[in-house]
Amino acid sequence: MTTVFEEKNISKAIMRMGLPAMLGQLTTLIYNIADTFFVSLTKEPAMIAAVTLCTPILLIIMSVASVFGMGGNSVIARLLGENKDKEVRNTLNFCLYAMLIAGIIILLTGILFMEPIAKISGADTENMAYTYDYLKYIFLGAPFIILSNGLVHLFRSLGFIKESTIGLAFGNTVNIVFDFVLIVLLGWGTAGAALATSFGFFCSTIYYLVCMIRAARKGNQLVSLSVKQFAPHKRMVCSVVSIGIPGALITVLLSVSNIVLNNYIGKYGSNAVASYGIAYKVDMVPIMLSVGLSQGVAPLVGYYYGAGKNDRMSQTIKISTIYGILLGVIFLTAFCLFGMKLANVFLHDESLIDQTGYFIRILGVSAPMLGVINMITSYFQALGAAVKSLLITIMRNVILFIPAVIILNRLWQLDGVIAAQPIVETVLAVICIVMYAKDSSARQLVPQDKQSDSQHID
Repeated sequence: MTTVFEEKNISKAIMRMGLPAMLGQLTTLIYNIADTFFVSLTKEPAMIAAVTLCTPILLIIMSVASVFGMGGNSVIARLLGENKDKEVRNTLNFCLYAMLIAGIIILLTGILFMEPIAKISGADTENMAYTYDYLKYIFLGAPFIILSNGLVHLFRSLGFIKESTIGLAFGNTVNIVFDFVLIVLLGWGTAGAALATSFGFFCSTIYYLVCMIRAARKGNQLVSLSVKQFAPHKRMVCSVVSIGIPGALITVLLSVSNIVLNNYIGKYGSNAVASYGIAYKVDMVPIMLSVGLSQGVAPLVGYYYGAGKNDRMSQTIKISTIYGILLGVIFLTAFCLFGMKLANVFLHDESLIDQTGYFIRILGVSAPMLGVINMITSYFQALGAAVKSLLITIMRNVILFIPAVIILNRLWQLDGVIAAQPIVETVLAVICIVMYAKDSSARQLVPQDKQSDSQHID
């Protein structure tokens, strides 16, 4: 467990933590694409619409996992650096049972209020039955959806890097296989898609629990499934939740900003929406890889901070950020050179291919900036700086992005709307660098023991 945290070569430690997390994000992206693809094979627009309408509900359920998963990840990594094994065990146990309880509450609430939830999602008489089918199985699987997504982050904080990646890939693979079986072979439509999703998360949850049982039997003092260890106290809960909520809001606010963006693109017709949809799917590759790198490295940052190894922490941030920028430059280059060919994979109409290739190149401009933004966000999350982490999230998705879409639409119409993302993320990358520089300077003036007592400087 401590091997990766005590790795002398920082670049090697970053790769050992970051690469598995990036692989996990890729499998999630593949699952998302496959889920939509198999439903589209039904050639039933109402089914496709139902899945689209239910996606925000699924994302909200996943965001609950982030509260305890990402929050617990930050707290546990710092406690490990401080050699507080008992507190690590108690925090892990609290997060585990808190996610289970939250999942059961969502399950009961969803089943009881399924009709109003479906209507709020935008379902109409044409797709209401399909929406019901999807929501029913998603709500039944809510405890496993939350546990699986949360345990990924908690495992990384404990140093269970291989196990976290295997569980994520295992669940997504089961999901894809059952998508094919239930939708294509058995013709279960949206019910099959939702059941496959819930069953995939169920399988990954069982895998994670088995890993925890094995670790406990081998004498790992950090892992316990005993209910007796469920002893939350105010400081623990506040520490976990204060970091977890900004992580959860990333998903929620991203959904809000995308709704605004889609509404503006929709003004220019269905072709524009289709082109942007394909371009965004392509752009999700560097986005997910960047998120994976930053989330994978976060426990390393938290551990160094808790252990008082500020020099190693700073080097980890700088090297990880450079890797993220280089990764973005590679994708930007690829998008500029092969944007048209990438569009051709999904489309056949020449005018749509031209427009989509152009959109891919524009969106690709923001790829290098992601290495800065996501790493600095993870830095503040790892250190427990909840306010600063939340501020970056709000600036990215609300304060800067929505006004930019409105203003740029008036200036340059559709081109301006598409350009909003790279322009906003360029500005935000500069802001993040300034925030990190100020925070780093402030910490050099505060003794490490004082930093540990307060957990963060906001």
